Amino acid sequence: MTQDNAMVFVDRDLRGARFTRSTLAGAVMRGVDVSGLDIDAPWLAESALLVNGVDVVPLVEAELNRRFPGRELRQANDPADLRAAWAALERAWAAGVDRALSMPEGAVDVSIDGEWSFAQTLRHLAFAADAWLGKAILRRPQPFHPLGQAHVEYETDGFDMSVFATEQPTFDAVLQVRAERQAMVRDFLATATPELLAESRPSAWWPEHIVSVLHCVHVILGEEWQHLRFALRDLDAQG
Repeated sequence: MTQDNAMVFVDRDLRGARFTRSTLAGAVMRGVDVSGLDIDAPWLAESALLVNGVDVVPLVEAELNRRFPGRELRQANDPADLRAAWAALERAWAAGVDRALSMPEGAVDVSIDGEWSFAQTLRHLAFAADAWLGKAILRRPQPFHPLGQAHVEYETDGFDMSVFATEQPTFDAVLQVRAERQAMVRDFLATATPELLAESRPSAWWPEHIVSVLHCVHVILGEEWQHLRFALRDLDAQG
């Protein structure tokens, strides 16, 4: 039923329900059984989540920073800290790639619950670097590598998806592109100055929206840490 234009569930059994790309912002749960509840909210740090009156967001953030050393620098402003943040990401991803390669053949192409495979995740991160560094910051006219992986919804926004390969590449080819894009970010940060980071650029997807170079770097760092967590979670699911 509805109450003030909001859905109200009373004495309902939602066990096993799955919500994907849905908003539960402002949802209120009272007297609920949440045993085994699994929430994955990439933007949790930007909001509050109350459990029995306690905002658990700081606790979640602290635990993620403990699990992923260097993650706490993802919103750094100083060039030296940004270089340290990227170095930590490269180390974390190197360990993740080593783990994926140690698993049975084909593990890098396994999709869990319809999510991107490990290989597709690396391709998406190459795409993210192309979008926010190659396109937004460096203003390259043709920034995208054919092996990049974009969200399918970009096609509905008028993005030219034909620039990307339609056949699945080998994992060696994916690793090569990934290494090239990691080096591109590393080289940019090596010479970045506070003045450069403060410069303005049109956003990668909304050119009418002007952002700072630092904002673009923060987007790249955020994408890297989020997708590392996703990728390791799905490797765990494979056993």
